[in-house]
Amino acid sequence: MKSITESKQWQALEQHWAEMENRNMRVLFEEDPGRFERMSLECCGMLLDYSKNRVTDRTMELLFELAESVDLKGWIRRMFAGDELNNTEHRPVLHTALRNRSNRPVFVDGEDVMPAVNEVLERMGNFANAVRTGEWRGYTGKRISDVVNIG
Repeated sequence: MKSITESKQWQALEQHWAEMENRNMRVLFEEDPGRFERMSLECCGMLLDYSKNRVTDRTMELLFELAESVDLKGWIRRMFAGDELNNTEHRPVLHTALRNRSNRPVFVDGEDVMPAVNEVLERMGNFANAVRTGEWRGYTGKRISDVVNIG
């Protein structure tokens, strides 16, 4: 399979970036007074504002072309369906199950994985709480004061 960086869509984005990298944000707003209205959206009390990035309508067109060329919608659909997408571990990616606060069933090979996911999330929460309260201690026997999360 050819790398995405070798695709004509990626190459077009790289060329576009070369044209955009030195563009001034102030100038972009002066050239397009409706920029914020067109390049932001609000949903569920959250504001997504991409107007303050070096993007134009052409940038968005190129990004959508790239997404279409790699069947991004299909990959998203397969992720939500629990298909095997992790090709190194040969299993589903299950990001959707980890963030499933509705607790609706998530099926993988006909089995609801939510009970196992909830058990692991509860164990993680218990461990984090034990670290915060000092119940869990480091190898010196002292409370853990700093956590470095890599990854």
